[in-house]
Amino acid sequence: MTNQEDAGSLLLDEQLCFALYAAQRAVTAMYRPLLDELGLTYPQYLVLLVLWERGETTVKELAAALRLDYGTLSPLLKRLESAGVVRRERAAHDERSVVIACTGRGEELRERAVRIPGALLTATQLGGADVTRLREELWQLAQRARAAAERSR
Repeated sequence: MTNQEDAGSLLLDEQLCFALYAAQRAVTAMYRPLLDELGLTYPQYLVLLVLWERGETTVKELAAALRLDYGTLSPLLKRLESAGVVRRERAAHDERSVVIACTGRGEELRERAVRIPGALLTATQLGGADVTRLREELWQLAQRARAAAERSR
């Protein structure tokens, strides 16, 4: 079979998008019990990862970092705020901008979340080099797919 014929296959298990979808669901399922202990969903955990890395940040910057639109991010932030994990307030220098920061409870969760990445590596039996290679390949794929989507607009 040539590459062209292979690329045109309609077999489910030969679809790149399905392999990515299945992997994403499996990895997210591995996170679930670890995040349940923290009272977080996976998307909420991603929000906190950005805040723990960057500190106080605007909603706009947070949306860009997570590659989410405001309609998806806003309910996440409301739930995190209701749970006392983050605080939202208008930026002093620009009333149109909303700043997000962790509360003390959000910082406590960081201390408890520190074990999550190691637990996932252990569970998947992936070494550091494998993780680095896979992550780099996935980021390249994401970049190429975004570029292709933009060209087709």
